[in-house]
Amino acid sequence: MQASPVSEVKAESGNLQILQLRWSEPWQWLLLGLGDVRRAPMIALFYGLCFWGMARLMAWVFRSSPEYLMSMASGCLLVGPFLAMGLYYVSKQLEQGKPVLLSESLTCWDKHLASMGMLVMVLMVLEMLWGRAAMVVFAISFDTGMPSTATLLQTLLRPENWEFLLGYTAVGGIFAALVFACMVVSLPAILDLDTDALTACITSMRVVGANTGVMLLWGLIITVLIAVSLLFYSAGLIVIGPLLGCTSWHAYKASVRAESKEDPA
Repeated sequence: MQASPVSEVKAESGNLQILQLRWSEPWQWLLLGLGDVRRAPMIALFYGLCFWGMARLMAWVFRSSPEYLMSMASGCLLVGPFLAMGLYYVSKQLEQGKPVLLSESLTCWDKHLASMGMLVMVLMVLEMLWGRAAMVVFAISFDTGMPSTATLLQTLLRPENWEFLLGYTAVGGIFAALVFACMVVSLPAILDLDTDALTACITSMRVVGANTGVMLLWGLIITVLIAVSLLFYSAGLIVIGPLLGCTSWHAYKASVRAESKEDPA
């Protein structure tokens, strides 16, 4: 059964209709994404190793500075979607029955530099605000000095630090939700329709607004999968990273339908 549109966004390429999603669809996206990974295993492995290398590098850089943990997480949210652009391209090509080349996936963004550059600026501002807010929470919570990495877990689990945990979680949740709402379908829309960054972000936020429950479920699935993948030296990202990248393309295709200006109303 075809999803029905719940709202429209005007774009240069025509109307972008926001579709009503069903609760079962995130699981269907995962299956479709898994199918794409299995059809392009070597390309998926390349991007998986990139995700893993990024995670290990950031863990090494910030291993002795736990106060930068939120900055590290926001950095992953900033870099991850752009790294996944190549995976969106892979899924798009497979969906259209076209051959997939690693070299083309690595340069698929070059025709969308203006829109991507604007998104980078917006997300960099959010990332800096997120990191600064996280450091403020640390500073006001531990006036005797930042806890070391070795004692971080024990410090956080102390009952008297519940206010810190609450504030830290609230700050992280607010910024993560904002980044998620802006990015959940914006980059696939730019790749697919060559739309501008503002329209892409508005479309993404409208998708979340029109399907809040399903998008919360999708965000929870992403969070759980990433959390699990970070175990055992982040090795799971080699598989989970490409899976989520390809799955995000199918999430976009299920959420947005484009109608050209020539199409009848």
